[in-house]
Amino acid sequence: MSEMALEVSHLTKSFKGKAAVRDVSFTAPRGQITGFLGPNGAGKTTTLRMALGIIQPDSGQSLLFGKPLSMKTLDRVGFLPEERGLYRKMTALDALVFFGRLKGMKAKAAKTKALEYLERFELSDAAYKKVKTLSKGMAQKIQIIAALIHEPEFIILDEPFSGLDPVNQSLLESIIREEAQGGRTLLFSTHVMEHAERLCDRIVLLARGQKVFDGSVDEALGTVPRQILLESASAHDLSQLLSPFGTVESQDCAQEGHHAWRVTLNATSQVQDVLKACVSAGVDLIRFEPIRPHLHDAFVQLVKASPVPNSAAEPVEREEV
Repeated sequence: MSEMALEVSHLTKSFKGKAAVRDVSFTAPRGQITGFLGPNGAGKTTTLRMALGIIQPDSGQSLLFGKPLSMKTLDRVGFLPEERGLYRKMTALDALVFFGRLKGMKAKAAKTKALEYLERFELSDAAYKKVKTLSKGMAQKIQIIAALIHEPEFIILDEPFSGLDPVNQSLLESIIREEAQGGRTLLFSTHVMEHAERLCDRIVLLARGQKVFDGSVDEALGTVPRQILLESASAHDLSQLLSPFGTVESQDCAQEGHHAWRVTLNATSQVQDVLKACVSAGVDLIRFEPIRPHLHDAFVQLVKASPVPNSAAEPVEREEV
């Protein structure tokens, strides 16, 4: 049995001469939550569609559970596409039973499971309402249930938080964790880093159609320069003392008579080095606070540092049918 739910190798795709995806390779290990991240237009949706055989790549291939794509392997996958596809005149329950039947479920089993998921997603009251009467957020949750109803081994969600308010985003985060704890493998794409930072074991980051990072969340955070905030009750300018450790910026300070600085450490300096220097110099420190980096900071850092492709054409994700 392959340890990878998904293996993507050297996928490349262009539309009308514009490169959307350039030689992208990555894996989604079994039992983990992988975040597939990138700015809008980075090539995420195109890559996922190629990985599942929805569109054909110009080159490259993908494997599901260590095997070539087939109806048998695809039946083990639940997929939430970015472009939604619910029949507006169906009730929510009928729509879910329909998607369950498409995945081989018996009608009675599909209805039972649909009602369970509707309750789990706090949508029991919407079961017999037509899709066209539902709010955008409610319809989004119905479509997510459609990807989960047959209890797939591997769940791929393309921008699942789109259209959800903060309360329902939190609910979906809880459900994603529950699915992972139940032994399922998850991969979801997003450009909102807060969700990825809270949920993911590892991330793959695309920029301009190319992979620019592949690793754990901690490894991504490690790419962000370390920073320290210092505040002193002394009027003495600490710039000269702090400058050997990195870039020093003066900061606004609310307390009259106090002064503050932000130090962005260079590659050879450690937080404790700065603290030792301040103590040795007798600095009257009121505040010494290492700043915890966030995935958003790593995202910005990595995207800015990513190479510009030789082709001047920007990736366009929405040109395929």
